[in-house]
Amino acid sequence: MLERTEAWAAVNSGTRNIAGLATMADMLADAFSALPGHLALVEPDLVDAVLTDGSTQQIEHGRHLHLAVRPDAPAQILLTGHMDTVFPVDHPFQTGRWLANGNLNAPGAADMKGGLAVMLAALEAVEASPLAAQLGYEVLINSDEETGSLSSAPLIAGAAKGKVAALTYEPALPDGTLAGARGGTGNFSLVVHGKSAHAGRNPEEGRNALVAAADLALRLAAAREPMLAVNPARIDGGGPNNVVPDLAILRVNFRPRDAGAIARAQAALDSAATQVSSTHDVHVHVHGSFNRPPKPLDAGAERLFQLVKEAGADLGIPVSWKATGGVCDGNNIAACGVPVVDTMGVRGGLIHSADEFLIPESLAERAGLSAVTILRLAEKGLA
Repeated sequence: MLERTEAWAAVNSGTRNIAGLATMADMLADAFSALPGHLALVEPDLVDAVLTDGSTQQIEHGRHLHLAVRPDAPAQILLTGHMDTVFPVDHPFQTGRWLANGNLNAPGAADMKGGLAVMLAALEAVEASPLAAQLGYEVLINSDEETGSLSSAPLIAGAAKGKVAALTYEPALPDGTLAGARGGTGNFSLVVHGKSAHAGRNPEEGRNALVAAADLALRLAAAREPMLAVNPARIDGGGPNNVVPDLAILRVNFRPRDAGAIARAQAALDSAATQVSSTHDVHVHVHGSFNRPPKPLDAGAERLFQLVKEAGADLGIPVSWKATGGVCDGNNIAACGVPVVDTMGVRGGLIHSADEFLIPESLAERAGLSAVTILRLAEKGLA
């Protein structure tokens, strides 16, 4: 597992690095071909993105790995992970090193190339058990999780269909704590079209798109409340000081904690766009969606967490969980009505930074936890 993790972490597979993702997909396909079933590298769905000039363009993504094993077996589960990282091809964090405390500092080591190694080792152990004949599973490793899984969302929904449970291999906290309930997320680009004019000769004839975008940002920030975080993150636009800018794009992120917060966020978006359009005599086009719904802990999820906890107790591994503000593919799986534990990967921390680390002894520990959990799902489901 450690050798695989180090080899995979040595490949830059940032979400926009298509060549790196192709290399990573081939390496994963080679490794996961040790399992039975049908393996394929699936072409991604097309995804539109708003560019800095206000136009939309279809963004290229890497292929997704899909493996289906014993689809006719009585118990069916889903295992998911992602091959992409947040580190682009020109990021300074490209290589791994061993820290004085024995941890591995490497890009994607915890999030989640170590998790993929754990998943594969667990499934190899499951295949060596007589219980394997009772279990069918799908493995989905996507290439775009770090940017919202927009090109793989239909694959996730299709793979989740009919599953009794799902396990996702995001990293646990350094002490092993799992993520329980999660909020949701929505990302939007608000394109503001104004009218250019000379800033000194006839500014009154212009319609300042940058000012309108700033007004949008303030109005949306005011929508923040305990169940809804709002982050206006960036404004693209503007130009020479002597020209009234006719274009600006506001990028904003919402973090709703329940379905009601999504509705209120959407209402705030609609209201702000309408009011700013009228007040500033501009046109506002809203592009984006709430792509990851909130993930509450329902009765099915509680039973799955309890099963993982009992497996951990029998292995001498304490298992606990707590709510988090982060999101992942577990949100999308839960929205399909499938119970999911989405931090079955390694123990590690400081992910999404050059200080990311993996605790090496957690590889075998977490692979054992997964293997026992999966075999118990094969044996008795979530009853």
